Amino acid sequence: MRLSRSLVPTLKETPAEAQIASHRLMLRAGLVRQTSAGIYAWLPAGWRVLQNITQIVREEQDASGAQELLMPTIQSAELWRQSGRYDAYGPEMLRIRDRHDREMLYGPTNEEMITDIFRQSVRSYRELPQNLYHIQWKFRDEVRPRFGVMRGREFLMKDAYSFDLDYEGAVISYRKMMLAYMRTFQRLGVKAIPMVADTGPIGGNLSHEFIILAPTGESQVYYDGAFEQIDPTSGDFSFDSPEDLARFYETLTTPYAATDEKHDTAAWANVADKREGRGIEVGHIFYFGTKYSGPMGLTVAGPDGKTLTPHMGSYGIGVSRLVGAIIEASHDDAGIIWPDSVAPWKAAILNLKAGDAACEAICEEAYTRLDGQALYDDREDRAGVKFADADLMGHPWQIVVGPRAAAAGRVELKRRATGERAEVTLSDALARIA
Repeated sequence: MRLSRSLVPTLKETPAEAQIASHRLMLRAGLVRQTSAGIYAWLPAGWRVLQNITQIVREEQDASGAQELLMPTIQSAELWRQSGRYDAYGPEMLRIRDRHDREMLYGPTNEEMITDIFRQSVRSYRELPQNLYHIQWKFRDEVRPRFGVMRGREFLMKDAYSFDLDYEGAVISYRKMMLAYMRTFQRLGVKAIPMVADTGPIGGNLSHEFIILAPTGESQVYYDGAFEQIDPTSGDFSFDSPEDLARFYETLTTPYAATDEKHDTAAWANVADKREGRGIEVGHIFYFGTKYSGPMGLTVAGPDGKTLTPHMGSYGIGVSRLVGAIIEASHDDAGIIWPDSVAPWKAAILNLKAGDAACEAICEEAYTRLDGQALYDDREDRAGVKFADADLMGHPWQIVVGPRAAAAGRVELKRRATGERAEVTLSDALARIA
């Protein structure tokens, strides 16, 4: 994209309503604009980040064996009455009536709907296990939305739901999803620690939150410093091997890690390398057995012909929240520092002298060869403005084209994360970016 023709409305001043770094930077870098309390429009640069995160999440879900579908945002209240959650969920649920006076709701989650779909479609134990997911906008009417997309009312969520014949199978599904999550967060360029967590309104007796450490996080967390030495995705783990999954699970869950709600002071006393701080929840997984399948009458025929009630789990990743969480974990005083995998563009091309023939030629060549992966700052602004905006927006690479270097057929290449600069040929620059 050419910046002179793009909707990338950067701001010099910090909006007064922005309290944390990610909110400030998302507004200043032109990623989002608020339309009402806790609801944001995603502008082109922000949408590209959201799509990059979504694609990584999708690829890892697919690799784990989960199947993608898409469920409606509007759900029938009757389904939630069958599970017993309609009255229990609380005012965060947006309840509505259609023109025929039928009670409906804007779904905050999909346990009831996926259970209904499954009970209409699956009859035999031979059709288990299965795991289904979708990536969908959801709504929770937060009493006090704040911190931008970190605590908004409308948000993009990946939620998956597993169905197994028994507890042992459900545990394997749970561990598969934990592995998929750790691979996902590694590809997103963030370190997320799985912590024993409260199950909340979802229910169940086994749950982990995935926490990115950040001073502005809403959760108080406690963890063993041994986590700093663990790379849980470096081993030769297989989604299809229960033995591999068990070893992987033990690797992750042996060191102490818990949110404030599940903090065990007695166990904490035995931790040698105590760490505590604040964290941002970006994922949450649950095993809840027959909590939904039982009340909603989901059964299958077992091997002996008797009916069995499948065991279920659910698994969420806050896709839009991840945009804010990544920024909280990766920024400096100048702006965002995007991991390469999620950046809206791989590079910014900065033409320091618009109209100069050599500068124009090199910039156009770079723009063509990067094939949609560069934002070309072709504005007739001062160099300082272009440098400031490039740092603010956090492009992993900057190709700086000035008249002196351009005359010699060279460019300056800057790495945003380290500040490292080098004068190289354009081909060398493009090779490093690739």
